[in-house]
This record gives sequence, C-alpha cells and structure tokens, in this order.
Amino acid sequence: MAPARKPLTMEDREDISRGLAKGLENKDIAASIGRDESVVSREIARHGGREAYRAWKAGAAARESRSRPKERKIDNDRELCERVTGGLRKGWSPEQIAGRLRFARNRGETDMSVSHEAIYTWIYAQPKGELARAGIVLRTGREQRKPRGRKKSTGAKIVGMRSIGERPAEAAGRQVPGHWEGDLVIGKAGKSAMGTLVERVSRFLCPVALPDGHDADSVKDALFDAVKDLPAHLRKSLTWDQGTEMARHAALTVAADLPIYFAHAHSPWERGTNENTNGLIREYWLFELNRDGVSGWLPGVFSWRLRCVMGAVCHGCRRCGRACAGSRGCGNRRRGALRAWRAGSGSRRWRS
Repeated sequence: MAPARKPLTMEDREDISRGLAKGLENKDIAASIGRDESVVSREIARHGGREAYRAWKAGAAARESRSRPKERKIDNDRELCERVTGGLRKGWSPEQIAGRLRFARNRGETDMSVSHEAIYTWIYAQPKGELARAGIVLRTGREQRKPRGRKKSTGAKIVGMRSIGERPAEAAGRQVPGHWEGDLVIGKAGKSAMGTLVERVSRFLCPVALPDGHDADSVKDALFDAVKDLPAHLRKSLTWDQGTEMARHAALTVAADLPIYFAHAHSPWERGTNENTNGLIREYWLFELNRDGVSGWLPGVFSWRLRCVMGAVCHGCRRCGRACAGSRGCGNRRRGALRAWRAGSGSRRWRS
C-alpha cells in the first residue's frame, strides 16, 4: 500500500522559500525537507514560480483550496451554466458538452471549459426534481448515479463457454467482415424482447424477432433463422455476453456453423459495437415490440446506420466539433446525425 500523502506544512514552505533565495535546485530543496522532487516542483509552479514564490502566500492559498464546501465552477459562471443547461436540454451528454466547449476554446471562440465529470457532479448535486422542472433529462433518465460496486458473481451458468480471448485475432481489427456481436433488448416490464446482431466492420444491424419469448431454445431458433442464409465468409464468429439466453450456444454453433464466443462478465466494452447500437435503440425508440416481430422503426435504423457507415458525412460532431465520415465516426457523431435525420432535416445536415 502506498504511504498516505501529507500536505506541506508552513515550515516546509518556509524551507522552500529559503532554498529558492539561495538558488538551490528543486531536488536539493526536496531532499532537505524529506519530500519528493515532484512535490516541490508543483508547489513552486502553483504559487508564482521561482521568482515570485512566497511561503505565506502559498500557505494561504492552500488553506483556501482545502476549505469545504467549495462552490462549483458551473454555479460561479453564469454563461457557462447557460451553455451546460442549454446542451442538456438538447439531449447532449456531459461528455459532448465538455468536448464541444474544449473544441470551441481551442479555436479561440470562447475561454470557457469544464470537464464532463464536473458536469455530472453538478447535475447530481441538484435537489430531487429540479432537473425535470428545468426541462433537463439525461439520456439514461437517471437523477442519481448507479453504484459502481457489484455483487460477486456466483460463477458461470453456461456450460462450455469459449472466451473472447479465443476469438480470431482478425476480429479485433475491424478489417475482415463476418464477425458479429449480439445481445437482447428487453421490452417494457420484460414482456417482450428482440435480439440484435451487429456486424463489426459495417455496423450493419440485423434485428431478430423473438415472438415466442427469450428463453434459450427460442433465442437459439431465432438466431439460426437470422444467420442461416448468410454466406459462409460472413459467419466467422458471434460474440455474446454471459446471459443464460445463450445456454444453447453449442447447438447453434453446430446448426449454423457459427462459432460463438463470450465476453468476460460485466465487460460490455468487449462488445462495444453492439452495446452502442442497443443504446441508440433504447434512447430513440420505445420498446413496445409486437408479437409478430419488431415494430416499424427498424427500417429507419437500417437507413441511418448504412448511410453513416457507407460514406455519408455529417457537419460537425458535438463531442469534438469535427466533421465525420464512414465507420471512423464516433458514436456521438452518429447520434447527432441521427437526431437531424429524425427531425427531417437530412438535406441540411448531410452531404455525400
């Protein structure tokens, strides 16, 4: 365990000031007070530099910095607060807002900046119901953070799983088509569900209707029907999470000649393409799926996905401010393009 960090005392700061007056190097000053050189270097740089450092000023500034509670940056800057709340009302994520401000600052358009973590902290510090009254709703719909802790898993419930570590290396590079990621999207109150298969290179979405439920047998039969007509070179692998709906994975592998690999527990980033697609579905459309399959919004998903990946260009990403093209566009860029497309302004926002 690393030793506890101890703040510099007034005596330490006076020794630093005397050392600077003598022209000593930072490493010599650090040795004399028993601290690391980096601590002394940051202390001097933070409080005026070698020429302007004064022990009493540095001590006063340190005491003020440690005082609690501290006013939040967003609360202290009215213009910044308006920019943040305006972005949230538009449905932007804190990361998008912070990224757009950073891009504007780099271009000299503003001197404001804030981190996405500061925005989240400000949001969750608001009184309950205040965000809704201000017309602000996060994309997740939450007003509080989910706890990071997880219950320890009781172990795998699926027999014969093949880990994602055994998946062909070519799948990781997104250069060779035929490698898929999949998962379930559960409807309201768990009464309905659909499967989603997303091809890693093209991001092509293949929806899988589950009218008979989402138990292991139903999922196996539905996935087989979805992939059985694909050419062999487009059935190289399927990566799934460790949900029990994939308990019949061995039978599906044999029937469809489709190797199935499983991501590690609680590791959604190992199936990022599919998780991002499902997140967009959850954000933009209701989950009320009918018994005959999925509802009528799916053609729109196909149209938008293919346009984004196959070469359409949107004018500016709110996250980084740059135009994006093809599959190299980030998820936030695609979200911005989708909002414009759904609003019927495609002719203004897209160009070939």
